[in-house]
Amino acid sequence: MKSHGISPGAATLDRPRASFVTAAQARALKGGAGVLAVLLLWLASIPIVGLESYLYPSPIDVWYAFVDLMRKGILPVYVWDSLGRYSVGVLIGITLGIGAGLLIGMNSFASRLMGPSISFLFAIVEAAWIPIFVIWWGYGLKTILMALVYVSFFPVLYNTMVGVRTVPLVMINAARSLGATRLQIIREVILPSALPSMITGVRVGAGFAFRGLIFAEMIAAKSGVGYLIFEGATNLQTARTIVGMVVIGLLWLFIENVYIKPVEKVTIERWRTVTTAEDRE
Repeated sequence: MKSHGISPGAATLDRPRASFVTAAQARALKGGAGVLAVLLLWLASIPIVGLESYLYPSPIDVWYAFVDLMRKGILPVYVWDSLGRYSVGVLIGITLGIGAGLLIGMNSFASRLMGPSISFLFAIVEAAWIPIFVIWWGYGLKTILMALVYVSFFPVLYNTMVGVRTVPLVMINAARSLGATRLQIIREVILPSALPSMITGVRVGAGFAFRGLIFAEMIAAKSGVGYLIFEGATNLQTARTIVGMVVIGLLWLFIENVYIKPVEKVTIERWRTVTTAEDRE
């Protein structure tokens, strides 16, 4: 009599195979494959472009330029200068933006009065202000910091104000009916509800400020990654310019993963108002 049961061998085929690569390792492998593909395409394009190496350097030329900048101690100093300016400017801009956004957002009259002016100033990019800042304060740290504060302040201000104005009134009235003070309403109702919009403003402001930093250093600085790029292009040291471009990308990845994402995790994810890509995987 034949058995109609499932054989042990067939049952093992349905079991999911154990994964020996974590999700983080898989993302790293994909990223590495992408970088390798770009390098190969870059190498293949050199004979097609047909320019001199000082105009269209190879990856090897860029590597030699990087080693030379590190050996002379130029690149570490420039990176440190850029990070210092960026950190101070963004910290001031975000702090002022959150404070002003809360004050304006909680006052309907102030929101209607200041809203058009905030939108107007938000639309003026830092590149338009930097020449005026140079006229007022000259070349140097003050001009760069003012550009960074300006470009990070308005996205945070605008998004904080919008987040506060969109808090459901029923939640505020419910807290009042339970005897909450104004400070408790701000801390327990308004801030958690407005937090996603505020974090969006912080991320946008941080990104705008990073681009503003590079542009400001090209114009008003004698050090920094932006100055390195501008100086390399001016002196036809294209390999140095590309080193600066690569450093820009790496610095932003560092800022995003070390500062921005941890802030999101300890704020927004605490109230589970958003789901990250890692949570969905």
